[in-house]
Amino acid sequence: MRVDFYHLEKTSLDDALPLILEKAYETSQNVLIKVEMAERADYLNSLLWTYKPDSFLPHGVEKDGFSEKQPIFITHKDNFNPNDASLCVLIDNLSVPLEENFTRVLYFFDGKNSVSLQKAREEWKKVSLAGVDKFYWQQDESGKWQNKG
Repeated sequence: MRVDFYHLEKTSLDDALPLILEKAYETSQNVLIKVEMAERADYLNSLLWTYKPDSFLPHGVEKDGFSEKQPIFITHKDNFNPNDASLCVLIDNLSVPLEENFTRVLYFFDGKNSVSLQKAREEWKKVSLAGVDKFYWQQDESGKWQNKG
């Protein structure tokens, strides 16, 4: 497993997430997005259909059906990976699922929120103690992601 921590400072999650998901989709990996609540899943479901007028990023939530066929699936449930995703995206300060069999985890956190920042630090320590490869991504002045460690 590899965990990439994305420190949001210059852009919001709503702006950053779709662009990262576009790149992930191009790799043909299935993606699982984990959120805290069903309402958040519904919000992201809507966002990913509307973030750009000319975009098409196939995805869904459980109530859409065909969960196992979704290249990008959004859920609030623990230990639920119906599309057999190898890439997991975590938001809402969720814990890195070390016990699950993901190849890569993307952990997004809001650098302007002290609770989110503290939780990210705790997760970094947990991942370090587990001996998992980890990377820290921060945005430069133009908003481009830079690997900082």
